[in-house]
Amino acid sequence: MSNATEAGALAAASLPAAEPVARRNSVSLSALRRAGLALAIPLGLALVWHLATADRPYSLIPAPAAVWTQLQDLAFGGINDDAFSGTLGVHLLASLSRVYGGFALAAAAALPLGLLIGRIPLIRALLDPTFQILRPIPVTAWLPLAMILFGLGPRSAYFLVFLGAFYPILVNTIFGVRSVEPRLFEAAAMLGCTGPAQFARVVLPAALPSIFTGLRLGLGFAWVVIVVGEMTGVQTGLGAIIMEARQLSRTEIVICGMVVIGIAGFVSDWIVMQVGRRLLAWSPTHG
Repeated sequence: MSNATEAGALAAASLPAAEPVARRNSVSLSALRRAGLALAIPLGLALVWHLATADRPYSLIPAPAAVWTQLQDLAFGGINDDAFSGTLGVHLLASLSRVYGGFALAAAAALPLGLLIGRIPLIRALLDPTFQILRPIPVTAWLPLAMILFGLGPRSAYFLVFLGAFYPILVNTIFGVRSVEPRLFEAAAMLGCTGPAQFARVVLPAALPSIFTGLRLGLGFAWVVIVVGEMTGVQTGLGAIIMEARQLSRTEIVICGMVVIGIAGFVSDWIVMQVGRRLLAWSPTHG
């Protein structure tokens, strides 16, 4: 009887130690499953791409192996030893500075404007129609005017990236502010929070989920328009090497630039998502 009791006590004592191991195994399997699902379509597309170009050595579309070799040369050099070799870091840093610089300017302008337009009817009546007229104009249509206003070079690129990121942030901020429950303002007024103080205590916290959605969209659009932004005579940047490679019929470099932009945009979006999850841990849809 005592042996059975001791065995039961040992089994009970081992349960708490086994539970974290089982939980870690479950998390690892779940992460592997997500990674496998995320890679399924890219690997499938790469396989189709390989099969479509395997027997066509002189095709204008290079094989995946040729693109991979060119990407290694862009990053580290030592393969082709041409003007593009080993320059990926310089071009990536130049594009990152323009994307994040234009995005920061857009956020600094769009967030306060969105809060004011969403909350104050007079400002909404004054500014909203103008923004709604300007918003559908494509960024590419602003390219000639940007070069006239700011000249050839990075300032025009910053302006075009700013335009690409500005409207998604503005529209989502206005939507978030206008979606705040009126009862929250009444409750805040009963507690003595009135006037401009409601922006910080009521409007901003309640609109944060929509604001972060706008920031994600704005940063995504900043990466979308970076190639257009770097058509303004800049010498460095991912868009610059894409355009130069297009003129030289170096399709593999064009594809490398596209892949790097896609990965950089994905990482940027992931960073914004992680920041949003931390700041919006209280929100059931974002935490």
